[in-house]
Amino acid sequence: MSGEAIAFQGLPGAYSDLACRSAYPGMPTLPCVTFEDAIAAVREGRARLAMLPCENSLAGRVPDIHRLLPDSGLHIVAEHFQRVEHCLLAPKGATLATIKRAHSHAVALGQVRGVLRELGLEPVVQADTAGSAALVARLGGVEDAAIASELAAEIYGLEILRRNVEDAAHNTTRFYVMAREAVVPPPDRPGLMTTFVFRVRNVPAALYKALGGFATNGVNLTKLESYMVGGAFTATQFLCDVEGHPEQGPVRRALEELQFFSRETRILGVYPAHPYRRTVSAAGD
Repeated sequence: MSGEAIAFQGLPGAYSDLACRSAYPGMPTLPCVTFEDAIAAVREGRARLAMLPCENSLAGRVPDIHRLLPDSGLHIVAEHFQRVEHCLLAPKGATLATIKRAHSHAVALGQVRGVLRELGLEPVVQADTAGSAALVARLGGVEDAAIASELAAEIYGLEILRRNVEDAAHNTTRFYVMAREAVVPPPDRPGLMTTFVFRVRNVPAALYKALGGFATNGVNLTKLESYMVGGAFTATQFLCDVEGHPEQGPVRRALEELQFFSRETRILGVYPAHPYRRTVSAAGD
């Protein structure tokens, strides 16, 4: 596989694979077993980029990503938002009347309860959506279907019995695009995001004081997550996304105040905000 590929976790046809193809059309995709493998592929030069999911509008935070990013040795160079459009897939010859079971990842099955109830399908939990499509293709019968992407149907030779079977139309996954080298846009470029991690000092109101600088300088925090470090309940690290560039006055002053109340602050990436943010913002106004 060329070092110009983009790595993702999952099998061909996974939603991460679809995100890679949507964001970087024509770029070869490299399936990896784990998130760690996808990161290693970039670090070792087997891929140029990695597409790593960080959160979903329905399921929330993607486990492990927040833990892996700070020590990955990679930098966030972009973000991507991918609409999750579940399809009901089955082998040729199957119909809505013949299928009895729907195979998919547990999260995906939880997002299509309406169609499962409507068609009286038994949900069968599998490791991932694309793997479910591959399994159903191998089984080849008319009673087993999969909940997966249109891309999975194309790859595994399945028929699409029904499109957009998800219960919520806003089902969207956000991804970080990672690279070996940082690509920092100029500070005067509009529409930028900065992602960083920090640990607060173990003193009363430390988090309140650390974040105060963002409020007083008018910097918008779009994401703030906490997680334990090293299994210690007293050691908490935070992952944060803010609008702006670290060298812009308001963000610079906010980060300076943050560092005063933090034990450690590390920037993971500065990158352009995805156009999807403007769409969501406009819809919410």
